Amino acid sequence: MSLLNIDKINVSYGDVQVIFDLSLHVNEGEVVSIIGGNGAGKSTLLRTISGLLKPSEGAISFSGASIQGDTPETIVDSGLIHVPEGRKLFSLMSVYDNLIVGAYCKRAKDHIEESLQVVYKMFPRLEERKDQLAMTLSGGEQQMVAIGRGIMARPKLMMLDEPSLGLAPILIKEIFANVRKIADQGTTVLLVEQDVQHSLSLSDRGYVLEHGRVAMEGSAVDLLDNPHIKTAYLGI
Repeated sequence: MSLLNIDKINVSYGDVQVIFDLSLHVNEGEVVSIIGGNGAGKSTLLRTISGLLKPSEGAISFSGASIQGDTPETIVDSGLIHVPEGRKLFSLMSVYDNLIVGAYCKRAKDHIEESLQVVYKMFPRLEERKDQLAMTLSGGEQQMVAIGRGIMARPKLMMLDEPSLGLAPILIKEIFANVRKIADQGTTVLLVEQDVQHSLSLSDRGYVLEHGRVAMEGSAVDLLDNPHIKTAYLGI
């Protein structure tokens, strides 16, 4: 069953068009990767789905209902959660308070303790550091908080924008392992990531964005084996 549908959207920043006639879908229970180089439109796409940007044309629906023109708050309440690039934590707030912020929406308010235990089980270090200021954490720990905050909102679909950005290789493996756990626990995942090998390895399907357009799509296995992907994104 299709959970997220995007139909021929066009998105611009002022007079500069960034996304052109882009269509994709994410089925319930899938992990779908969006890959592409810098400036391909990946983050713009997630911001548009989240309601932070408005497409000039096209349609976006989630759980069978149009979210065209909905506010970001309404979209969050529907269960569509965006973990942004760069973590965007409240640096002078504690780990605990950053996590609690994720549960402000209607669907999550009555499940705070239950959701906290899910986060702490996945990221034990966050329970150990719950009273620390977010700014004192390592990059990997900050990314755990950002993902944990997303979990606190009880998402149907979690969109992750570059979760491995700036992390050491050992932490990248840990983050991707936890993305897989999130999916295995029943959350659909839309993953934007420049680490193509890791992202496609844990995905069911993928889309390749080039210059704001879908240049290629298919199963993750087929994309990993595609000569263009190997040359352009894997350096093979």
